[in-house]
Amino acid sequence: MNEDYQVTLTIPAEADYLDLVRLSLYGFAHRLGYSYEEIEDMKVAVSEACTNAVLHAYPGERDGRITISYEKRPNELEIRIKDRGAGFAEAVPQLSQVRLPERPASIHEWEPGGMGIYLMRALMDDVEIAQEEGTEIILKKRLPN
Repeated sequence: MNEDYQVTLTIPAEADYLDLVRLSLYGFAHRLGYSYEEIEDMKVAVSEACTNAVLHAYPGERDGRITISYEKRPNELEIRIKDRGAGFAEAVPQLSQVRLPERPASIHEWEPGGMGIYLMRALMDDVEIAQEEGTEIILKKRLPN
């Protein structure tokens, strides 16, 4: 498969639809030759981005949507997760400054959340956040050899 191509999926901003996102990513990435481990890493990163949109983009709204696109580029797979809800980019002015949250003394003291952007950066080759009419997270992974 040498040509560039794209798949776009628009889902309700509800956790019940995230399995569909992961399944479609698996199918798309598998066709491009990514290994099982690489696909699992991408699924975690995309799940984190989608979960952020589900939890934070549309507070108090019931009809929010998330658009996910997978695009094969000449040297990489580009994944875009876009919502039109409340943004959060101001809270993360520099992605390079995002660090793993401090580890609490006990696992029972660990607060949920706070690791999504860190995980995306750790698992993908490039992560960008665009803040225009909502939030768009752009994840990139080099194509396998």
